[in-house]
Amino acid sequence: MRIKFPHIPYISRKIAIDMLNSGFIKFNKNIESVSKVADEILREDLTKERAIEERANELLEENSENMYIMQVDRKNMFWMVKKRLADDAGFVLNHEDRYNNISHAILETSWKKDLIDYKISENKARNVIYSSIEEYLKIFVNIENLVYDTLDENKKFIPGSDEYDLEFQKLYEMELKKRGMF
Repeated sequence: MRIKFPHIPYISRKIAIDMLNSGFIKFNKNIESVSKVADEILREDLTKERAIEERANELLEENSENMYIMQVDRKNMFWMVKKRLADDAGFVLNHEDRYNNISHAILETSWKKDLIDYKISENKARNVIYSSIEEYLKIFVNIENLVYDTLDENKKFIPGSDEYDLEFQKLYEMELKKRGMF
């Protein structure tokens, strides 16, 4: 599963909480400052990916007639073009490598800004961040389905309405809190 923009605040918060609770990463400032660093790095990464995807779509649009004539599958062509553009830009698409790079950037930036300190190996500290990302992505679908089921049972809210969205957000955050992720 890939990270999406709406997930960023939750993942950032989980990263900061897990770092604080690790027992071997000391916070020199508040948890919000580390969460903010994680948020900024995740947003920058997703913004880069979105730019690559937009450029891939532009290229496909420019060549749509040729693709139609050659009967090329647009979805497969999109991924081939995206991979090529990512390679040219030095952007990592492989999720494991990408999350590892993100984890390193969060750890290094937090340390350079004197937000944290640690006396263990960098790999062990970075693994806390990597595990936070992976854990969030694994349980996010379960939480989302639980919230949708709860809202479906409660006929009070109309899907798509502002009230529905606000209630979804509230229930989603409650579920994250139950799991110690918010």
